[in-house]
Amino acid sequence: MLLKIHPENPEQRKIKTVVECLNNGGVIIYPTDTIYGLGCDIYNQKAVEKLCRIKGLDIEKATLSILCDNFSQLSDFTVPIDNMVFRVMKKALPGPFTFILKANNKVPSRVLWMKKKKKTVAIRIPDHKVPLEIVKLLGNPIITTSLRDKDIEIVEVSEVETDPAVIYEKYSKLVDIVIDSGLGGIRPSTIVDCSDNEFKILRQGAGDLYQYL
Repeated sequence: MLLKIHPENPEQRKIKTVVECLNNGGVIIYPTDTIYGLGCDIYNQKAVEKLCRIKGLDIEKATLSILCDNFSQLSDFTVPIDNMVFRVMKKALPGPFTFILKANNKVPSRVLWMKKKKKTVAIRIPDHKVPLEIVKLLGNPIITTSLRDKDIEIVEVSEVETDPAVIYEKYSKLVDIVIDSGLGGIRPSTIVDCSDNEFKILRQGAGDLYQYL
């Protein structure tokens, strides 16, 4: 299904349709403040496996992220965040960043980022009303990964990653819903590792973290 949802004023009946799909184990393609992403319910194992197959990822090695709609939800999956890190995150989010933080025991093992012996989790709170409304109505985060085939910085990308109509042509038989909220961005989020209470940029994307430091 190709579902058009207004990016600034998401229609609640359409958001409800997406949430019902997620509750039933569906995988969606949805807009963010960067590029379009693949998502599913964090607690649905079969949906996560399906998402990984679509992306061509090994579920045991995949580095997936958690998309939350607020800081309260974020804290459900992390150990207490260092005050300095928290202040920067409060300035930067919602925004085009993925923050890697120390994970607590509530994080499903399939979305843990393993860093030596330390368990970490990647968190996203995008500055886009559609995914935030989806997660809010769902009541829990969604697993997310970028639609991009290669996780590298590219200035220009193909229509398959930016144009919802073209995205639908490619993925209509693989996912349950493709949300059309207009053209997507051309750069992924900036990934920042804060697990050691420092700011280490692992991937420079759309966000400029230095303006918040």
